[in-house]
Amino acid sequence: MKLGTMILARWKPVAAIAFAAGLSGCATTPPFGGAPGLAVEAGTELPVPGRVDAIGDYRPYLVGPFDRLTIGVFGIDDLAEREVQVDSSGRVSFPLAGSIEAAGMTLSEIEAVLSERLSAAYVRDPQVTVNLKETINRVVTVDGQVAKPGSFPVVGKMSLLRAVALAGSTTEFAKLEDVVVFREVAGQRYAGIYNLEAIRRGNYPDPEIFANDVIVVGDSPQRRMFRDFLQLAPLLSSPLILLLQNS
Repeated sequence: MKLGTMILARWKPVAAIAFAAGLSGCATTPPFGGAPGLAVEAGTELPVPGRVDAIGDYRPYLVGPFDRLTIGVFGIDDLAEREVQVDSSGRVSFPLAGSIEAAGMTLSEIEAVLSERLSAAYVRDPQVTVNLKETINRVVTVDGQVAKPGSFPVVGKMSLLRAVALAGSTTEFAKLEDVVVFREVAGQRYAGIYNLEAIRRGNYPDPEIFANDVIVVGDSPQRRMFRDFLQLAPLLSSPLILLLQNS
């Protein structure tokens, strides 16, 4: 039976039982590797990363409600290093520039809008800098069997292994084959079931984590609804994705 494909299913307990029957007798210990583009090679040293490798895949930060920004205009003392907070509607106000829709914009895009507004207000060649001071909007929540459960900011590109590491990694008795990621997209709630040990062994890629995701490691009331599926986790060499029905 081929286990290398992602499975998409609406959550129904009877589906879990049928799925279990279909995988009976397929249990094997997955070897290292197996993920697309991943090769297992003999060697003694890892290659040295270059400049591009050090940066990694860049994902620009998008400002959200209640973020705190530091905005400064070079050469104008009254507009230097002002701390502002994005309001609940995603707007931010700045002297001479008025109110702008900041939510969903990158920091550089806000700089461009402020520069344009200040130029229209007769500020000659404004040099604007916008920096993120604090975010409470773009966070990922990690719960369950981790050392430090809580919410952590998502800045740049985040993966499941990195998110778990932010929470102090898993505890001694955590079930590595039992990790659930909850995500809402276009009003529809999804749950992905992952096996951290399989990811660490390279059986499938480390999935990307986004702001507002909720990660549950090990035992938790939130994952008991998946008990039939989770019994199969050691058999899976790929993630199991569930489409949850709206209540």
